[in-house]
Amino acid sequence: MCYNSYCYDMKTMIDGSKTWNSASVTPEQEVFLSVLRTSAVLEHTAAESLKAYGLTLTQYNVLRILRGAGEDGLCRHEVGDRMIKPVPDVTRLLDRLEASGLVVRTRSEMDRRYVTARITEEGLTLLAELDEPILRMHEEQFGHLSRTDLEQLVELLEKARSDA
Repeated sequence: MCYNSYCYDMKTMIDGSKTWNSASVTPEQEVFLSVLRTSAVLEHTAAESLKAYGLTLTQYNVLRILRGAGEDGLCRHEVGDRMIKPVPDVTRLLDRLEASGLVVRTRSEMDRRYVTARITEEGLTLLAELDEPILRMHEEQFGHLSRTDLEQLVELLEKARSDA
């Protein structure tokens, strides 16, 4: 199944050939492209699911990070450090979420430079509403894999990231 017009035969993306067993394509190249293609399909599905709620994947990620931080909240650097993908301007991202009423920021009384971001009740309600649809989406994406397959996949991806 192809969700994007750029999702075509990965081998063609490398050298225009249709033969996967060509000596010009290394196993590492095949894995790299396969992971990117899989990521693109999964991200597209998630983005489409979140669009109905007026959220981007990045905004959803921030809300989940802040929900996990609890009442203490986090400063913008801590939010940025916990993001799945680095973003160039966490401040603007928090600005948009604050303008939507999903996040509130407060300055420290002791150090006015330190600003803490916290998820609002409205943000918590939105995430609670999203929990079940997102869980179903993940089940649809990965339900055909066995528990052992999923555990092995997680282990292999962690191993690939550890040396990257």
